[in-house]
Amino acid sequence: MRASFRFRRLTTSVWIDALGYFSVMTHRVVALVLPPQSTFELACAAEVFGMTRADVPKHYSFGVCAERPGLVATLANYGMAVEEDLTALDAADTVVIPGWQRSGEPASPAVIQALRQAHRRGARIVAICSGAFLLAEAGLLDHRRATTHWRMADELAAGYPDVNVELDTLYIDLGDVATSAGTAAGIDLCLHLVRVDQGAAYAARIARHMVMPPHREGGQLQYAVPPASHRRPDSLAPLLDWAIERLHRPLGLDDLAAQCNLSSRTLARRFSEQLGTSPGRWLLQQRVAAAQALLEETDLPIETVAARVGLSSATNLRRRFKLMLGVSPGSYRRSFREPGERDVAADGRSGLPQASVRAHTRSGDVAGRAARRQPRVPGPSQRSRSRGPAARS
Repeated sequence: MRASFRFRRLTTSVWIDALGYFSVMTHRVVALVLPPQSTFELACAAEVFGMTRADVPKHYSFGVCAERPGLVATLANYGMAVEEDLTALDAADTVVIPGWQRSGEPASPAVIQALRQAHRRGARIVAICSGAFLLAEAGLLDHRRATTHWRMADELAAGYPDVNVELDTLYIDLGDVATSAGTAAGIDLCLHLVRVDQGAAYAARIARHMVMPPHREGGQLQYAVPPASHRRPDSLAPLLDWAIERLHRPLGLDDLAAQCNLSSRTLARRFSEQLGTSPGRWLLQQRVAAAQALLEETDLPIETVAARVGLSSATNLRRRFKLMLGVSPGSYRRSFREPGERDVAADGRSGLPQASVRAHTRSGDVAGRAARRQPRVPGPSQRSRSRGPAARS
């Protein structure tokens, strides 16, 4: 075994021993609470990043801070005791803004400065729902894509014309900054970030504990208030469960339609209405996601993985991986299975191709951003359902 001595500028989250192997320590997530705090949006982050589960390895620590420690008012009419001040952001790998209720007022200069400073040193800044307004005020979204609750999208676009607001999106992850749509979309974003940091299999384990799908399809407009005359079609959930249990079979549109006694045209329309995608695209996404989990957790040959997820051959699996993730199955597996063999990039990340990074739009599709599917190694230069207006989240 050859020794490899490399000296990199690293945060306290990472150490490298004399043999060149690295170990990812706990990723620190800090939520900045702002009165009156939405308790649900805060709970989204706490449930995903802060819970200790007996059969799930602990990769995150979670804390909260406020501009002024003490009792912080909440929208639920109780006070929340917060002990840490803004200096807690100095050690955060990820900073979460779980909503901002006072977007019509200027934010505190101290809060804006703390966010900008955290971003400059390489922390990932995450806004849930109306938290996007605070990121916009801090200038972190200028000339960039962002989303928020569908009720507030027009207000965000009007108040911050330099922000490219996308209405029909559950979340957008730009690497250094991420934003989500309203309320429950905060869970979608947090699970996505876990998937980026720790892989699809780890994120799926957390989602199962939460009795949540690890990935939701479609954009947020499927949850917007429909016209009174609109009748929502029957749920596709039973069909989706049936299909996921049979990914090893060569399922197609006709098979799905026959299972639920619908015409192919009607089924395709329901997929578009409920999931914002086609049956074929949805099936491919599930097959690739299942392949990711097998590559992360098993030593099965690529040919066997392809057969188990219904992609027929290693050649087909490689082609689909390249198209959807921008990386080969072998490279993806190595990013999880052989960390000691990878170089640590100059910015503190392991080196999958940064060119394949792309923001997550509309359906939050499983392709995600292949360049960041490996465990996150934070470094100092690291960068890139509805409620009324009175109760923003």
